[in-house]
Amino acid sequence: MTTNPQPGQLSSVRAGYNRWAAVYDHDANPLPALEEPYMKSAAGDVRGLAALDLGCGTGRHALWLTAAGATVTAVDFSEGMLAHARRKPEAEKVRFLIHDLNEPLPFSNEQFDLVISGLVLEHARNLECFFGEACRVTRQGGCAIMSTLHPAMFLRGSQARFTDPGSGEVVQPGSVAYRLGDFVMAAVEAGFLMNGIGEHAPDAAFASKYPRAEKYIGWPMLLVLQMRKQ
Repeated sequence: MTTNPQPGQLSSVRAGYNRWAAVYDHDANPLPALEEPYMKSAAGDVRGLAALDLGCGTGRHALWLTAAGATVTAVDFSEGMLAHARRKPEAEKVRFLIHDLNEPLPFSNEQFDLVISGLVLEHARNLECFFGEACRVTRQGGCAIMSTLHPAMFLRGSQARFTDPGSGEVVQPGSVAYRLGDFVMAAVEAGFLMNGIGEHAPDAAFASKYPRAEKYIGWPMLLVLQMRKQ
């Protein structure tokens, strides 16, 4: 049985990310830095692919995908995040759309060769809906790659958060402590074949560049799911 969000648990996600947008790209958050190489490696050669970035934020995945030769559509429900994404170099090559990923996607069936989603799953209200929609818009034989904060991080009291530079307030947009099995079963039941499950921990070399990761050396911090539509 999938973990269910508690009432109000995710009500502040959009507002939180609108606030986070101003500092998201330069607040020394170790998780995106740990994640990006694994996502690029899993995607491989994307030249000529129609790609969809679910929860694109400030465009960090959408922009390298388009630079690597994919035709990219990127969606997010945070106007603040999208505003920053649209101001970046080469952003005009990406089709950015505002959309709440808790609602059905505004795309036809089997429209994309690759669906990617970075650090979004802990904010999803309904994993069955999220994975079901992602599978629906993926072409037969197409791939999906999704990352999230590893469920083990919740055992250490960690979830998505940032410090507002103006007020000094620590802001938690809202997360659900899903279990690894919740993600896997939602993906499989949606129609994805699981090709890989990556559980990644920072090492000392990484922590020397991102000091906030030092206390998590050797502890699973990142989960990356690699899937193919059956």
